[in-house]
Amino acid sequence: MADQSPVVSAWFGVEFQGKISGAFRECTGLGSENEVVEYKASGARGEYVIKMVPGRMKWNKITLKRGITDAMDMWQWRKLVEEGKLDDAYRNGSVVMFNQKGDEMARWDFVNAWPNKISGPTANANNNEVAIEELEITHEGYTRVK
Repeated sequence: MADQSPVVSAWFGVEFQGKISGAFRECTGLGSENEVVEYKASGARGEYVIKMVPGRMKWNKITLKRGITDAMDMWQWRKLVEEGKLDDAYRNGSVVMFNQKGDEMARWDFVNAWPNKISGPTANANNNEVAIEELEITHEGYTRVK
């Protein structure tokens, strides 16, 4: 029987073509949803019935946050989109969750991803917090493979 204990994550990595591109402290947005369509009909005795049926499906955008470093990979990737080079910007990859020992605990493979938004850190010299940069990725689907 498989271990059903909840997984405690320590960090997330993002891989593109099998190489770890970065370690992130936060990853949100792994999910999908369907629009809900109201279907109005008559029941067997002529009564008014409203059914809720699934409409179009959409994938949530993946948001990644990490402490800012001298790495320019996210900014260079976003620049491809800013310059209209979308064919060069498409990437297949994975979001990988690791535990405190560095063991891979879960993996989601995504396809045709591109960065639709990037945000640099908020400058505030009055606190001792790590400066955070944020990348939002749009994609055409994912699969949890582990």
